[in-house]
Amino acid sequence: MDGAAAAPKVRSEIKDRVGIITLSDPATLNAAGAELTAELQAGVEAFIADDGVRCIVITGEGRGFCSGANLSGGRVDGRGAAKGPNESLLKVYNPFVSTLRKSPKPTVAAVNGVAAGVGVSLALACDLCVAAESAYFLLAFRRIGLVPDGGATWLLPRLIGKARAMELMLLGEKLPAATALEWGLINRCVPDAELMPKTLEIAGALASGPSSLGMTRNLVWQAFDAEWHLQLEAEAYAQGDAGRTEDAREGIVAFLQKRPAEFKGR
Repeated sequence: MDGAAAAPKVRSEIKDRVGIITLSDPATLNAAGAELTAELQAGVEAFIADDGVRCIVITGEGRGFCSGANLSGGRVDGRGAAKGPNESLLKVYNPFVSTLRKSPKPTVAAVNGVAAGVGVSLALACDLCVAAESAYFLLAFRRIGLVPDGGATWLLPRLIGKARAMELMLLGEKLPAATALEWGLINRCVPDAELMPKTLEIAGALASGPSSLGMTRNLVWQAFDAEWHLQLEAEAYAQGDAGRTEDAREGIVAFLQKRPAEFKGR
């Protein structure tokens, strides 16, 4: 119908303090066009701001997690300026993966099917990654004459070392989920039918944990860049903040009383 609003490309729901974001453009295997990425950014920011959400899960609808950039959307145009950056990366994609990295709440990716191109960066920008056995990771930029983006060249060498990172990016071959687990790229590889149950089990454990989990994940991300003495100082400040939370008081009392702590995320 003329004038009808386009169907949303991202769905959000909350289950037991876990915010679930589903990429919902299965016809393109959830290709990350500018519209989908903007909706994804809005969804993550909404869950970050929601005190009732204590962990964020990102997954895909249908046969794919995210098939990479939607090239039909004009992300690449060889007729542009003779020199300069890719504007869609600077204005859309990079801000989103940076938002994920700086999240005050733990994040989990549930990878179903293909994660390709910037879809790999999206999965790895989450704190934990659970993949279905049928899933695979693919950085095939060489096939289209482009370079890995979305933080892939920063993340992969740090996660799996230079040799394997170079192999994935220069040869552009599929990496099955089972091999990704062996390489230490992901946290779990599970039967397809168990992907969301296992992911929600992990997310539930995070959502029921103390607010210090958010501080912990930020310390780990920060450690990739920090010098030793600066990381020690950052830990000291974070520990001071954590020690002043209600969760820390509850945790200490529960420990002394020999009972499970009941954290409230504050």
